[in-house]
Amino acid sequence: MALTRRTLLGGFAAVAGGALVGCSSGMDTGTTKKNAATELTMWCWPGGLGKSVLDDTIAHFPDPKIKYSEVGGDFKQKLVTTFNGGTSIPDITGLKGEDIASLLPQAERFVDLKTVGADSVLGDYLDWKVKQATTLDGKVIGLPIDVGPTALYYREDVFAAAGLPSDPAKVAEQLKTWDDFFAAGVQLKKANPKAPMVWDATDLYDMVVGQGTERYISKDNKFVGDQDHIRKAWDTSVKAMTLQIDGRTPSGKPDWNAGLDLGTIPAHIGAAWVALDIKSAVKKSAGMWRLAPTPGGPANFGGSFLAITKNAADPQKAFDVIKYMLSPDNEAKAFADAQIFPATPAAYDKPQLKAADSFFGGQVPIDIFGPAAKAIPVAYQSPFDDAVAAPFHDELKTVQTGAKTSDAAWSAAVSKAKAIAKRQGVQ
Repeated sequence: MALTRRTLLGGFAAVAGGALVGCSSGMDTGTTKKNAATELTMWCWPGGLGKSVLDDTIAHFPDPKIKYSEVGGDFKQKLVTTFNGGTSIPDITGLKGEDIASLLPQAERFVDLKTVGADSVLGDYLDWKVKQATTLDGKVIGLPIDVGPTALYYREDVFAAAGLPSDPAKVAEQLKTWDDFFAAGVQLKKANPKAPMVWDATDLYDMVVGQGTERYISKDNKFVGDQDHIRKAWDTSVKAMTLQIDGRTPSGKPDWNAGLDLGTIPAHIGAAWVALDIKSAVKKSAGMWRLAPTPGGPANFGGSFLAITKNAADPQKAFDVIKYMLSPDNEAKAFADAQIFPATPAAYDKPQLKAADSFFGGQVPIDIFGPAAKAIPVAYQSPFDDAVAAPFHDELKTVQTGAKTSDAAWSAAVSKAKAIAKRQGVQ
């Protein structure tokens, strides 16, 4: 998976999750030193917050003045380094969804938002997303900025030319399962051999895992990566390879960008924020794209939080700031700014999200993404899941290239994953 505007490192790590077990994130847990009360410092990464919302929030809270810093590069590493250094720690910081699992065990570094009034607004957010930022003992360390519900993006003209259903309602009805999707891919290949339905079969693996309620490590810290739910995701990915409808074109790469316009990438399953990637990549196919529900059910990729550090001089004022910034009205504005998809269902009825989109032939995207966001399955995510998942990704590539059979690669992946899990103290 290539790194695009908001894609995640190390695979799609921000699958909806519950409270997490403890582990070390590399942070020093020494004495907390309070920041000066003369300003309120805030960190986030490029594109993490809507510009108009940020500007409005800074104007809305003049005392103390908000000092905002946009931090590029490896955000988590810079945050951890700053914590360990003990100085210049922000009052408010963004936490990426792919990092939340490893930061929850260091909850002592952050204010439990329930102690500053979060109970009054937590019900405004998608419950599964709040659970991602909740520790096993019930502390909430982050208020959700956004989520990444998935959908099927497809070229209406390419589907129609191949005799496939092309109207979004018919696609939704006839491509409900992965088997339906693959059967359509076989038909598409016969009609148009240059337009494989699946852009990269290895990407589908994380998608199917994300549609379930279990991952690699159970809530009681046991390895479950060798069980049926993971094997199902593996076999689904391999089936796309076996049917020869795998284009082997990772998303975000130049060939993927070009294929979107040429029709050689006629479909892509991705989060709501992928719309901006596709719109940025194409020059000729605007108006030819459509949206339909994800085959097999919704999943979530991406979505982040705002947290308050224990170093904040005035945690209550800091909470007032993030509560204002992440209200339904402002999350709707952030969507209009930069396709930052709201974590507050009340935002889905705002004008910014109810507008028809000419890029998608006049469809209203929230009609697809809204129901998906509300139906994301709650899956427990361990801090060790990403490390344990890596061998599965690596071994799938050996199947894709023909270097190993599926069974041989699966056995190798499970063996390597178990070894990694054991080194992390997983049973």
